[in-house]
Order: sequence, then structure tokens, then C-alpha cells
Amino acid sequence: MMKLSARNKLKGKIIDVKRSVTITRIRDVQHSIVVLWVCSRGILPPCPPICCRFEGNGVCAMTLYDALISHSPGKDALLGVIPSKIDPPLEQLSLLRLVHAVVKNPIRSWPRAVYEEPLLRTRMLGREYTFVMAPEFIRQILVDDAEYFHKGFVARRALEPALGDAILTADGARWRWQRRAAAPIFRQEGIGRFVPAMIAAAERTRDRWLSYPRDAEIDVAHEMVRTTFDIIFATILPDNGELDRPAIEAAITDYLESTSWVLLLAMIGAPRWLPYPGRGRARRGVQYLRPVLDGLIAAARRSACGGKDLLSLLMAARDPETGRAMSDEDIRDNLLTFITAGHETSALALTWALYLIALHPEVEQRIKREIAAATAGAALRPDHIERLGYVKQVVQEAMRLYPPAPLIAREALQDFKLGSEYFKAGATLYIPIYAVHRHRRLWDRPDIFDPDRFEPETAKARNRYAYLPFGAGPRICIGMSFAQAETTAIVAVLASAFTLRLRPDYIPEPKFRVTLRPARGMPMRRLEPSDCAAGGGR
Repeated sequence: MMKLSARNKLKGKIIDVKRSVTITRIRDVQHSIVVLWVCSRGILPPCPPICCRFEGNGVCAMTLYDALISHSPGKDALLGVIPSKIDPPLEQLSLLRLVHAVVKNPIRSWPRAVYEEPLLRTRMLGREYTFVMAPEFIRQILVDDAEYFHKGFVARRALEPALGDAILTADGARWRWQRRAAAPIFRQEGIGRFVPAMIAAAERTRDRWLSYPRDAEIDVAHEMVRTTFDIIFATILPDNGELDRPAIEAAITDYLESTSWVLLLAMIGAPRWLPYPGRGRARRGVQYLRPVLDGLIAAARRSACGGKDLLSLLMAARDPETGRAMSDEDIRDNLLTFITAGHETSALALTWALYLIALHPEVEQRIKREIAAATAGAALRPDHIERLGYVKQVVQEAMRLYPPAPLIAREALQDFKLGSEYFKAGATLYIPIYAVHRHRRLWDRPDIFDPDRFEPETAKARNRYAYLPFGAGPRICIGMSFAQAETTAIVAVLASAFTLRLRPDYIPEPKFRVTLRPARGMPMRRLEPSDCAAGGGR
């Protein structure tokens, strides 16, 4: 068990700020407006827009809006390949660099202490924030005292414009009755009805890849989004043949792309009217999605045929304690939640898993052997999924290194205590899942990919609150069982059919945009058997 260290001294400095500032070489006018507002409030001192810093792999020249950022996966002489990772700052960031980091990739602003200490209290952008990494404190917040913490204004401001007051964003009594109503749909015993659609979607992706030219490069990140969208349309929405799938995908992407700006502005207390890059696209995306889903709900109400898709199941759902049914608005907001959270997180888990498999041929071969043994060379069936223990371990380890949801935020409803530290009501707490999963005191060789960490007996010995890809407590991800079956099925279909390798010298940067994405996609090519025999060129 960790001991609580003394309060960390890493705090922002108080700086006298001039009320005017000249900003040059900034390409985006909206970005300039945000920075000017920050400066005018005394949060950020004026300083040159170009900074240079030394990093572990060279010099990085950085403007306020653009950065040339690349961290190479390295090699450890004893441990093998070290996959791509985000290195913490070597020193405390200046306020301008802190704003830049939060906007471009918030995890880059997290200090080294979040990977080493149980608790960190620090000032960021004029406010105090607390990072919580100790498993006993995480349990207190998410489980033991969960009723005294809610989602917090930062998360609500980022997600409510699209998702409304649904399961992911609601708090208190409103969250509880929606959770009770929807929970039976996602119980383990009910997930089996969705697995055939998951396998079929994976097989369509396999067949599409086989139709590409031999040397074609495949953006696996995009392909996994396409595959999980395919599953969304097969399991969540009724198939009436009228939905514009590319438009729905684009609308969701446009909304998620702007969320880092929303998070930043919420953190510094900026007014909601302040413009930011992508705001117009995000608004248009939401304005497109809501009428589309309203139309589907109205059509389903008229047909009253009771299908097995999630829309029909939500329409039939009732709170077991009160008998309350969801209104059309409730159904729409929860559908948006499941579509957005469901496809994005699963697609990212799959993307990172296939990246890690490509880096580790020995893992890849073990996966192929397990699948061959489970299926006896036949096509994958739903009853095979439970026999793919090692495939599940690979996905679990991928979600440790690259958790699709890398941060949990909570806001205290009353005064409380963590260890010997006291906090007042209204305190904002961050559980940095990405850092907890790579914490030096919780994991041996934390940056190394090792699926054997999740061998059943090894996993049982680990503190439950050191591994949180789906959260924990009463607000644990309602779709966890769905996601686990989905990712296992897709990896099994694709890994049995292909040997994939990353584009030579390509380094995927994990980028925090509510979820943890590869910043520039995941370009891969499939190897032919002759290439595999020759070594394949990792």
C-alpha cells in the first residue's frame, strides 16, 4: 500500500500580468481570442509565441498553435520493444506552454508526479486541481463515497451539448433511474444476442481488406471506426436502409474533435460564448444527429413491432423500482451516448491492440495458435469467444497501455478527506487513468506490453483499482460486457486472417480527445505468407 507523501510542491507561480499583449504567428483568430482572454484575466503572462525545448529524443521547436511532437518507441536491452508513450515534462511548464499542452494533447501537461506519487495537488490555469492515483483513494471516490461526488462541471460542459442529460452525464436521482432502467439490456447473459452481428461485421472488414491491392496501406484506426459503426448500425439502430452512415460518422467526429478546447475553457472558467476552433462544426454535428435520431424514434413508435435492436430495447425499458419509462428525449440522448461512447472506445481499443500485436510477432503467433485450437480451423462462432482467453488478455493489456477513456473527473459535494489531506466541497478531482495504468508503484515494467499480466491468477492478485479501463463502482461503464465481447471477436477474426505491420518508421502519438486516439491514424499493411516467412520487416 502506498504511503501518502507530503503535499507536492509543484504549483503554478503567481505572476504580475500586463493587461495587453501582442500575439504574432498564430494562424487561427479564434485561438488568439482565447489567449487574449486568458491574458486579460491574469491567468497567463505574455511571452513570445515560439518556444524551444530539449526533449529526450532531440530539440523541439514549438509555436503556440503547432508543435512538432514525436516520441519514438524505444528498445530496452532486456525487455524488448517499448511501445509509443507520452513522456511527462522534464520540468514545470510555463503557463503558455501549459495552455498549449492542454489544447494540443492534455496528457502532455501531466507532471511526472502523476506516474510516481499517490496524490498530487497542484495549480493549473489559475485553479487548484487534485490528481488521485492511489488505489485506496480511487476506491473511496468511485465506490465507498461515490454518492458524495458527481461528474463535475468540466465533464458536463464538454459532453452535455451532444449527449444531454443521459446516463454518461447525469448525476443523482436522474442518473440512478436511467441506469436501473437500462442495466438489464447490458447484462452478461444478454450480450450473446449481439455477438453474431459483431462477428459478421468483423468478417466484412476482413473481406474488404482482402479486396485491397497487395501493397495497399490500411489506416487501421479508420477501419476500426468503420467496423464498430457497422456493429452500431446492426445492434443499436433499426436497419431501415435510410441512414447516411458517413454523415453520422462525420458528425460525431466533428463534435469530439472540439472537446479539448471545451475542456480547457471550462478548466480556466472562461465564458461559454468564447469562440474556439471547431465550435461551428461541433454545433452543426449535434444539430444533424439529433433530428436523425428523433426520426428513428418516431418511426419505431409508429411501428410498435418490438425489435431486438437497442432502440427497441430502450423503448421497452422500465425502472424496476418505479416503473418509469424513458421519454423520447431520454431515448435519443442515451442512443447518442451509446453510439458515441460505444463505437469510439471500442474502435480505439482495437486500434491500439492491433498496433501492439504488430510490434510483437511472438504475441501474434500465440494468438493465431489459440484461435486455431478454439475453432479447429473453422469460421469463428459465438461459442468460441469464451475459449479465447489469451486474445482477451491481449486486449486487456492494450487497454492498460492505451485506455480509451484516459481520465475520470469528479467534483466533491461536501468536505472530505483523502488520507491526511483535507478538501472542501467543490474540489475538482482527476483520476488520470493513463498515468495510473503506468504508475511506477503499481506496475512492474509499466511501459512494456505484457499480456501475461492478465493471466487469471496474476490478475486476481492485483489491486482492483489499479486497472480502470471501464471505471469502477456504481458508474462503471454500462457497456463493458458488450465491449469485451466485441473487441475479442474482432481481434480473433482479423488476427487469424492477417499478419499486419506498421508503416516503417511511423510512430503513433497517443492524443487525448476525451478518448485516447492515435494522432495521425494507424497506417499498416498486410503481409503475404512469403513476407511472413522472411521476417516481415518490423
